[in-house]
Amino acid sequence: MNTILLLEDEAALSRGIQFKLEKEGYRVIACDSIREARLQFQANPVRLILCDIMLSDGSGLDFCKYIREELQSDVQFVFLTAMDTELDIVIGYETGADDYITKPFSLAVLMSKVNSVFKRIEKNAAGKSPAVRSGSLTYYPNEMQLFLNNRPVELTRNEYRLLQLFLNHPKQILSKTQILEQMFDSDGNFVDSNTVAVNIRRLREKLNDSDNKRMIKNIRGMGYVWDLEVE
Repeated sequence: MNTILLLEDEAALSRGIQFKLEKEGYRVIACDSIREARLQFQANPVRLILCDIMLSDGSGLDFCKYIREELQSDVQFVFLTAMDTELDIVIGYETGADDYITKPFSLAVLMSKVNSVFKRIEKNAAGKSPAVRSGSLTYYPNEMQLFLNNRPVELTRNEYRLLQLFLNHPKQILSKTQILEQMFDSDGNFVDSNTVAVNIRRLREKLNDSDNKRMIKNIRGMGYVWDLEVE
């Protein structure tokens, strides 16, 4: 299900938008502050952000800048705002917005825009391998591209191989021997008994969110298990 983060502090408008989007089959996370939106974005696989500009605890422009520059996320970002001068629109695009909807707007116009955004997302992804999703992680195997909470994560070749092994066998305990046999070449380069533990520790560090210990769980005396469902 496609997840949309809605940042709007006008309660009645937020409820109306959320109701319409959910009725159309989208999952909506509604926030009324930038602080809450930051937390929700990093905890959920958001694919589209709908954001007001004038907010109670700051500017939506600053939130967009945070998404683009600090998190380096390419999530689709659409402003909902009454600030509709040419300068306002230009500033919004320069900050990193993908589109702009000026208030007041009808819910039919909003749905048309949202549906168009997701069609564009699917079109852009058409050339990619199917995404593997697990918790807050999205992985494209053929391209070796990994995203955690919509942020790109760089892994080494061995870390990618380790990740792929876990995602192929979710909820299954894998011993150190099994991992070594599947991951590494049998040329004597990776025979140290600490190799698996070291690579798993490094992978956990890069999957640096609140779930990383739950993603890869250590089963004492038996091995390791990817402890989340994989889609």
